[in-house]
Amino acid sequence: MPVGHIVIALTHAIVGWALCGATMGIGLAKLSLKPALVVHAIAAPVIFTVISGVYYTYFGFTAPIVTAAVFVGVVIALDVVVVAVLIQREFTMFKSVLGTWLPFALIFGSTYLVGRLAQL
Repeated sequence: MPVGHIVIALTHAIVGWALCGATMGIGLAKLSLKPALVVHAIAAPVIFTVISGVYYTYFGFTAPIVTAAVFVGVVIALDVVVVAVLIQREFTMFKSVLGTWLPFALIFGSTYLVGRLAQL
């Protein structure tokens, strides 16, 4: 796969992660932790549905399963490096199903489904 295609896919994933991070940041500024996590868990698949829709409408270089894996892999990697290591300096966030694992699963699922629908 050409480097340009990889950069495009990674850029979409990073934009999605940043929007999820903004959602969480605004949520924590306006709400307590649990409601902010609920909002984030709802917003994450919505954000990645839109991001995936843009990706598949204009690019779609990768199969749905690959795109879903790349998108969620980038989100996990950035959460580990940026959020857990650099910001929180701990990995407690990964103990939360609502805070991490559910959004990861929903990001994967929404990205995969958009990719499959784009193939029809």
